[in-house]
Amino acid sequence: MSDEQKPQPRPPIMVKGVHPSTLDETSLRRECEETFGRQRGPGGQHRNRRDSAVHLQHMPTGVEIIAAERRSQADNRRVAWRRLRLKLARAVRRRVDTNNYQCSELWEERRQGNKIPVSPTHKDYPPLLSEAMDVIEARAWDVAGAAGTLHVTMSQLVRLIRHDAGAFERVNRGRAARGWHLLRK
Repeated sequence: MSDEQKPQPRPPIMVKGVHPSTLDETSLRRECEETFGRQRGPGGQHRNRRDSAVHLQHMPTGVEIIAAERRSQADNRRVAWRRLRLKLARAVRRRVDTNNYQCSELWEERRQGNKIPVSPTHKDYPPLLSEAMDVIEARAWDVAGAAGTLHVTMSQLVRLIRHDAGAFERVNRGRAARGWHLLRK
């Protein structure tokens, strides 16, 4: 496969300072535009009676998502805000100096020895994923090197990113573009 045919990851959206997925709820809401509407799809006879679909756009980065799979607007809002944090964690990068890298306070609090135990449904998962992705991309897709920088084992780091299909695919595209073997699911 020639270099032009290798799958390339999309260029990340770069930000300075705090990663948007790590913002507290109030700060993140201030940076977003939230709109409601109706969407087509499953839901039965009461599906389109209310504007239950939620569309969120993070204004500084342009990242947007829609949640419309539930009948309740409140349920869709909850899903939408979670989905937005995950998409920000995948798509947005901070510049990281891996030679002088200091893990975040959250990373150090969650790390247990060389493990980083966190459920993909936990509120800490998106910020931890964003930190892992920042370091992996800064290390040019060298997951083993990123694991060393983050003071965890490679298998723990792979497990963390494997929970999010989009992040896992992004890492594998980056690795494929460099001619490296893909991580296994």
